Amino acid sequence: MRQSKSLIPTFKEIPAGADIASHQLLLRAGFIRQTASGIYSFLPLGNRVLKKVEAIIREEMDKIGANEMLMPALQPAELWHQTGRWDTMGAELMRLKDRHDREFALGATHEEVVTSLIKDELNSYKKLPLTVYQIQTKYRDEKRPRFGLLRGREFVMKDAYSFHSSAESLDEAYNDMYQAYTAVFTRLGLNFRPVIADSGAMGGKDTHEFMALSEVGEDIIAYSDTSAYAANIEMATAADQYETTDETMQSLDKKATPNQKTMQEVADYLQHSLDKGLKSLLFKIDNKFVLVVTRGDHEVNDIKLKHLYQANDVELATERETQQIIGAGFGSLGPINIPEEVEVLADYAVKYVRNVTCGANEDGYHFVNVNPTRDFQVSRFEDIRFVKEGDLSPDGEGNLHFARGIEIGQVFKLGSFYAEKLGANFLNEQGKASTLLMGCYGIGVSRTLAAIVEQYHDENGITWPNQIAPFQVHLLVMNSKKEEQVSLGDTLYQLLLDKGIEVLYDDRKERAGVKFADSDLIGIPVRITVGKRADEGYVECKLRRTGEQTEHHQAEVIEYVQTLID
Repeated sequence: MRQSKSLIPTFKEIPAGADIASHQLLLRAGFIRQTASGIYSFLPLGNRVLKKVEAIIREEMDKIGANEMLMPALQPAELWHQTGRWDTMGAELMRLKDRHDREFALGATHEEVVTSLIKDELNSYKKLPLTVYQIQTKYRDEKRPRFGLLRGREFVMKDAYSFHSSAESLDEAYNDMYQAYTAVFTRLGLNFRPVIADSGAMGGKDTHEFMALSEVGEDIIAYSDTSAYAANIEMATAADQYETTDETMQSLDKKATPNQKTMQEVADYLQHSLDKGLKSLLFKIDNKFVLVVTRGDHEVNDIKLKHLYQANDVELATERETQQIIGAGFGSLGPINIPEEVEVLADYAVKYVRNVTCGANEDGYHFVNVNPTRDFQVSRFEDIRFVKEGDLSPDGEGNLHFARGIEIGQVFKLGSFYAEKLGANFLNEQGKASTLLMGCYGIGVSRTLAAIVEQYHDENGITWPNQIAPFQVHLLVMNSKKEEQVSLGDTLYQLLLDKGIEVLYDDRKERAGVKFADSDLIGIPVRITVGKRADEGYVECKLRRTGEQTEHHQAEVIEYVQTLID
């Protein structure tokens, strides 16, 4: 493609509001343009990369027998009401009405639509299992769109859905998709980790997220330094592995702690470390009140609480509710003398404390020398806290470390949730009606593109991996007024095209400095420069990522470039 006839609007300055490298560089290099907050147009270069990412995804989907289809983005509200997600998806679901006042949603995801479709087509176990997928634009009304393609209101997604007659079949499809995603992100050149995750509003259980490691990632990954264990911090397991103490129990005592509200304030006032205190919080779990107790240096993980109680809603009780039920405010709660109707749940670490501090359930007072079992009873001990760096890995190998990641894909075992809600049944081998089991699998295609740029850039621009670069070669003619340079440039351009090599030919009437800067910014892997030695038939070749430069005669340069590409 001749650059003089291309839409590649580059600029030098960092755009206002672009805070991370991928957003800045994709705008500056002319890959995308913002249409509205969180909504972007993909210009020709951006679209070429997007299509290459999609092609790799399609190839890996084909390998596992998934069928590509295309479903409508406009979805009737009735389907979402049937599953209950019209309410649970909240404000992020884009809603609208047609001229007949009928409600619709713009597809944020397609579980409802695909289940409704498949239930009328799959009526026998003989047609199972089946996996379908699509690559389509999705819509979510993000409260604060930011970071360019990483958090938008309109984005490109690959979503797949599998249907099964047995849990074993679902397990097999889940593993196939897990391996396919691993292949996709490996082929894209990403540094990534599959991590144990929470299914959130999707429903179901057993899910992994695929995280591209990046300091700008909004998710925190906990991983072992010596094993393959990795999990989203919301789901990372704190193992029941704590050191016991031989400290002698002291007599329980009550101390005045006026105006000391937080754990740190109480610890400082009573002159002990945070881990020598107990933190007690009153939670409302599906209208049931539970006092949740952790060690003072630990934080309660409400996602774990939700899974533990299989609850729909988990929230902190209000201060008014706390006063009514316990008789004290937030800063003075503790597990001693709790009303019978309130369950006391404690983290594993609480089992092992000795002579610690806790609230006295009286404003301005705390108990000291508190010991579990002797001074208070717990209904059960569970893993209910966020892990900390340095904790033992739950698989027993190494210690946990933290890293930030960008979520680029996720695989779910949905089970029968959507099939039950929408009446998706099939006849089993005994001729009896059974409920379909489902899996759901997504890749954020456009955000994957941004994640790649976060990992592949330098101070001068993008450094695309070869397999998804918009072009394989950037051919530059330094002086369009020099006939010998233009002639050699035209000759090489045609030779490259004849060999099936994708080439962007910078034939613009621009200064050499502008062409070099744009080339570095755009980031095509191989650059061929036709310059002062054109009359001798020599050109300069440069590798964008390494900066390595070599000179080649026109008779050998095509073979050299072909070797690099191969």
